[in-house]
Amino acid sequence: MERIRALIMLPHAPLACLFLLLLSGVLGGLVLSICPAVCSCSRGHRVVDCSSRHLSQLPPGLQHNIRFLNLSHNSLCGLDDQLSHYAHLRTLDLSYNLLGRFPSGLPRALWDIRAAGNQLRALDKNDTAYHWNLRVLDLSANELERVVFINNTLPSLHALNLSHNRFWTVPTNMPHNLEMVDLSHNYLVQILLGSLDRLPRLRRFYLHANRFSWVPEGVFDRLEGLELLTLGDNPWACEEEENITRLLLWAKHTRAAVLGCPCYTRPTCGQAHLATPGGEWHFTSHTEPPLGADARELGRGDLTPDRAAVVTSGYLAKSALLEPGTHGDRGSANSSGDQTSFVFISTPLHGLSTRTSTTGHPHSAAKKPNTGSTQSRSHGLHTPILYSVVTWNLLVTVTAFKAF
Repeated sequence: MERIRALIMLPHAPLACLFLLLLSGVLGGLVLSICPAVCSCSRGHRVVDCSSRHLSQLPPGLQHNIRFLNLSHNSLCGLDDQLSHYAHLRTLDLSYNLLGRFPSGLPRALWDIRAAGNQLRALDKNDTAYHWNLRVLDLSANELERVVFINNTLPSLHALNLSHNRFWTVPTNMPHNLEMVDLSHNYLVQILLGSLDRLPRLRRFYLHANRFSWVPEGVFDRLEGLELLTLGDNPWACEEEENITRLLLWAKHTRAAVLGCPCYTRPTCGQAHLATPGGEWHFTSHTEPPLGADARELGRGDLTPDRAAVVTSGYLAKSALLEPGTHGDRGSANSSGDQTSFVFISTPLHGLSTRTSTTGHPHSAAKKPNTGSTQSRSHGLHTPILYSVVTWNLLVTVTAFKAF
């Protein structure tokens, strides 16, 4: 104690203490920034890719301030309350795991949740009740038969993908600011009259590949912002002239483009017939893959970690290629300058890109191979650096004390 007091009384002691504090800060920051050994990280270890690592539990060593976490293509069975303290997390990909229920206690700051290709059977009202910031929710390729939304919740949600599930009825009480809803490839047979009246901003509505034989008159009338509706590959009761005639008249005169007109009257109706030569509406089927490719692009600086691309699918037909476009929050950004764009992406049938993949059967999608190129190198690099800094720190400390 006497020696410490003597050092403090020396003229240069404050400078030595400040120097030691700075070294400790550098060392502490290095220790906190170590990436989990089984993952690959970038951007200060705030963008973390743990996809296809045969994980059965959350990997240890994640930073508390991560913004992007990809856990897709693993064997995770449950994550209840394990991610709640990652308050800065914006994008979470849990696609193609073994989740039997939607994880509880997810961070409320999330913008983008992807949980496609799991074993979810229901979405309860409390699962999403407090996700005020959520913009994109992808629950495609599960076993969902029921989803429950509470009125006036999910106010920021713009894109909802429920395709390739087991719905019989179009969900009611869907969030009122939705711009894209994908319910294709289900078992839908009915839309309750009035259940779509609270969706004035809905622009793209995918209902193809279901079991509709008819829909109530006027069920689409309140969709004032509708631009695209897909109705193909449904067993319409064309012999019931009274019901089908009303639907055909609406499809003919609507301002929206209707792809796959009922009863094979024509491939497109509504505004679609006004397309200029060479720019006709065509159809393809795709859903965006998990975020493994995105994370690698993020590491190269090609994309922002806050990108929330809309997951959607098109109508299966003999033609090809939906026109790509951009919709959603075109210019909004948060206080930190981050910006999110909702992109309607189409992919040519002759190739795959790192952002989208063509797939008609997500349930049969193969697990991504565990390649060595995606393994983390940061852990191995940090070990010698850590030893060097510790040694240097000790030498400087000893030298400083000897000098005084």
